[in-house]
Amino acid sequence: MKLVLFDCDGTLVDSAALIHEVMARTFEAFDLPRPEPRATRSIIGLTLDIAIARLMGHFEVDQRATKMTAHYKSIFASVRSEGALQEALFPGIAELVQNLAGRDKLLIGAVTGKSRRGLRQIVETHGFDKLFFVSRTADDCPSKPHPAMVMECCVEAGIDPQQTIVIGDAIYDMQMAKSAGTGALGVSWGYASVPELVEAGADHIAHAPADIIEWMEANHA
Repeated sequence: MKLVLFDCDGTLVDSAALIHEVMARTFEAFDLPRPEPRATRSIIGLTLDIAIARLMGHFEVDQRATKMTAHYKSIFASVRSEGALQEALFPGIAELVQNLAGRDKLLIGAVTGKSRRGLRQIVETHGFDKLFFVSRTADDCPSKPHPAMVMECCVEAGIDPQQTIVIGDAIYDMQMAKSAGTGALGVSWGYASVPELVEAGADHIAHAPADIIEWMEANHA
């Protein structure tokens, strides 16, 4: 039995525009300059309070970052409901998830810096709620690249880390996978560059969801 753990933002769904808009409005509410989109993309994958602190140039979460985190959470649903910014699946992801979920001796799950509520919205919106066997979120574990999300999923699924693959678009995903002792598969359609993913430890780079199937069949049959 093998376990495949997906990151969410930038891997399954294209949420950069929505995250950036909510982040920008949060910074404005605290009389801070709107971050650049590139800066926002660079922190996607981190737990929200750490991400906000990083955008402010801090390495520790202070009281202001904590207040901004609460504000971000309070306005996220309303910004999302405006309809202009939706978390759409990347092309080919629906087919990939259905393909993997239908395979014997393979379980799939999610490891994400989103909240539990945020992940639930995504999986229910796209019909993945009955396909993901296990998941860990920012509400459950320390922020990536800490390996806790992956290790807890492995324990719950009863699958060894050496039989597990983490799929993600961020350097934090690759670093987390390496720390946990799992395979690390980077995807090029997300928010980190291919060189960044390779430097962070990616075992392979997929340029389309179909590449993931090919690589797994060649290396993890």
